[in-house]
Amino acid sequence: MKEELVKKAYEVAKERYAELGVDTEKVLQQMQDFHLSLHCWQADDVHGFEVKEETELGSGLAVTGDFPGAARNMEELQMDILKAKSLIPGTHRLNLHEIYGDFKGKPVDRDEVTVEHFQSWIDWAKENNTLLDFNSSSFGHAKSGNLTLANPDKGIREFWIEHTKRCREISNAIGEAQGDPCIMNLWVHDGCKDVSVNHMMYRNILKNSLDEIFAKEQPMMKDCIEGKVFGMGLESFTVGSHDFYTAYAAKYNKILTIDTGHYHPTEVPGDKVSAVLPFIKELMLHVSRPVRWDSDHVTIMDDTTQDLFSEIVRAGALDRVHYGLDFFDGSINRIAAYVIGSRSAQKCMLKALLEPQQRIAELELAGEGYKVLGLLEELKAMPWQAVYDEFCVRNNVPVGESWMQDVDAYVAAVTSKR
Repeated sequence: MKEELVKKAYEVAKERYAELGVDTEKVLQQMQDFHLSLHCWQADDVHGFEVKEETELGSGLAVTGDFPGAARNMEELQMDILKAKSLIPGTHRLNLHEIYGDFKGKPVDRDEVTVEHFQSWIDWAKENNTLLDFNSSSFGHAKSGNLTLANPDKGIREFWIEHTKRCREISNAIGEAQGDPCIMNLWVHDGCKDVSVNHMMYRNILKNSLDEIFAKEQPMMKDCIEGKVFGMGLESFTVGSHDFYTAYAAKYNKILTIDTGHYHPTEVPGDKVSAVLPFIKELMLHVSRPVRWDSDHVTIMDDTTQDLFSEIVRAGALDRVHYGLDFFDGSINRIAAYVIGSRSAQKCMLKALLEPQQRIAELELAGEGYKVLGLLEELKAMPWQAVYDEFCVRNNVPVGESWMQDVDAYVAAVTSKR
């Protein structure tokens, strides 16, 4: 009966949007081509699988909460990810950090990692129709400290350069195996807690490290570089600021990562889209919810997220942006967090695609400002949810809040026994 109601509601929505010149069938097809890169670290609070003494995350990262049932090993992590994917319409990628390698109970330092440690992930991904992305991991290590790639200490700096080179090699091997480029994100926390007078020195060192890392062409992977305002414990100076990485990406043809939690609270990440795309070939998104600043709460349909996706659609940049999530909330059910965050991001994209962009743009150029404002306000109450429900039905996933029953059943059968 519920599916029948969904169909009826969709037919009404289809007619309503057709009156505005929007083809909902075209939008539904576009949604099938909208692939999120789910972040593996939501399922285990960014612990990873390295064999080492227990350490704090450190270096600008913190996960709050102690909800029962976190994944403790690769098998449990993969189970949780597949469960989450079964409740999210469409097909989606998986984003791995280097610390999630299959190290088989052996200590492997980060400058020793090879594709061998990710072969089981490659095999698993093929079996489960999932493309992989990748990240280097500069945090939570004895050599992390305050500076990694920008460290004046040659030994520490070369350790992290080697680590990042190996991550690029792994990414390229993943891309070759899956027949689709693996997108690798590079973020380092480097900075100073208090007053520093050596800003230029640190930035020159970072630039030289990046130049060395990127010297070798890796044709089946794509490089992303990510800036930040500051990190916890490194509040006074960030070497890899937004200005630094935007300039580097523009000059050296790299993908720039926009992390919605990495800006000043009054900045609008969505406005960065049209500001940088005239100079940068592609963008990568890390979408979370910065309640205060980079707190990495679960993505919801807030104004910031909606504005970001609307700007991408309005810029005609659907084929130039890669869509990743980057929250880690250990205070609620972690699989539910995956589902809420992913479906919220999809809904924001759907609403953006359902906007009669050409009509509104023409009204603006004609000086009909009140009609632009009025139409945008009317769109907020249009029956977009009926279109999303239809999207769920066509992808054989639960409609509305009914996915919560699946999560509760999974808790009872699986995570409650951990």
